[in-house]
Amino acid sequence: HRGRDHRLEQVRGDNDGPADMQAGIEVERGDLKDPAAVRRAVEGREWVFHLGALIAIPYSYQNPYDVVQTNVLGTVRMTKALLPRLIASGEGHVVAVTSIAAFETYRGGAGYTAAKHAQKAVLHTLRLELLGEPVSVTEIAPGMVETEFSLVRFDGDEEAAARVYAGMEPLRAEDVAECIRWAVAQPSHVNVDEIVVRPRDQARATEVHRRG
Repeated sequence: HRGRDHRLEQVRGDNDGPADMQAGIEVERGDLKDPAAVRRAVEGREWVFHLGALIAIPYSYQNPYDVVQTNVLGTVRMTKALLPRLIASGEGHVVAVTSIAAFETYRGGAGYTAAKHAQKAVLHTLRLELLGEPVSVTEIAPGMVETEFSLVRFDGDEEAAARVYAGMEPLRAEDVAECIRWAVAQPSHVNVDEIVVRPRDQARATEVHRRG
């Protein structure tokens, strides 16, 4: 994502893991829409990657090219580039964070939900194609999570971003991270296909309990 390298550098600096783990963390700025850039980025490296495509206009009117290129084809390109090494490792694991928008729809969300549905289909297909290979595939589908998601969505408007979570208690980034940690910590013969995680105050994408 444009301009997000400083946040990734901050996360790396905040990592409280072993010193050798911190030393092994690299941050690379690139464009998931550019196949050549993806190939260059993954050469000789192991990667955890984050996908995000947010434009500060109603979701139904987002540029469908950017949304699909980032969420769907970005997932395909990164996975394809790393797959040979994941297989060769003998215990590979593909973990993708999608959204409850991967299996729900809501008004004004046509572009985003279509892209997330397609991303989910990619992961389900990958699971079938890798059957018999030493690679697990896991989808993490969160509901409302209070991160910078809404701030980017509303082009830096902090008041508009805060209204998204007004009166309810959303998930935190740490909650989603714990789901990922648990999934990858399972024995290699266990494949956690999917984790759907929402705040208790949210039952569906548009069904949210707000206090006051």
